[in-house]
Amino acid sequence: MTASALNLFAFEEAARQRGSQRIAGVDEVGRGPLAGPVVAVAVVLPPGFSLPVADSKALTATTRERLAEAMQADPGVEIGFGVVDARGIDELNILRATHAAMRQALLSLPRLPDYALVDGLRVPGLPVPAEFLVKGDARSASIAAASIVAKVHRDHFMDEQDVAWPGYGFARNKGYGTPEHLDALRRQGPCPLHRRSFAPVRDALTPPPEQLEFGFASEP
Repeated sequence: MTASALNLFAFEEAARQRGSQRIAGVDEVGRGPLAGPVVAVAVVLPPGFSLPVADSKALTATTRERLAEAMQADPGVEIGFGVVDARGIDELNILRATHAAMRQALLSLPRLPDYALVDGLRVPGLPVPAEFLVKGDARSASIAAASIVAKVHRDHFMDEQDVAWPGYGFARNKGYGTPEHLDALRRQGPCPLHRRSFAPVRDALTPPPEQLEFGFASEP
């Protein structure tokens, strides 16, 4: 089925037929980077919502910015944010931190929704009944909307951190382990934004000992 033929509101419509009225899409961004937070967003779209949302990874940066700005300016769109910083990620591990951010996002909505459509595998402890959709950002308009807002929000944060912590290229790599970032990590060491539980950062903190070379003089 092509993207144009896919009904991105099918899961929302099915939930409404089962009695739910306010349905939130939930997605996250930032599980893979070496630096910066994991950000989750919950979005409740109003009836009649018609912006052409799609999986944020399939959109250009300009289109993501335009859509995120339009949704945040629409009084009918409810948006909640959940953010876990690098220290929290190190304390919890990235999976639990992602789940915590998703719970925060739902709880930070103006009102709890009746139901949530969540990207990915099951998330324990959500405050509302939920359905979990693998690749949900390409299957549900509400999850796609959440993915767009989350991506733009985190990208803006990393752009700001590029000024606060120069040299790592955060405005370009958004904290991901690009060659430029890894080289800066080796040269400068980590900053407070780095996730010390992630192997490349951990190795920069405690590099492996150098192999000693023993020279043996030849016998006379």
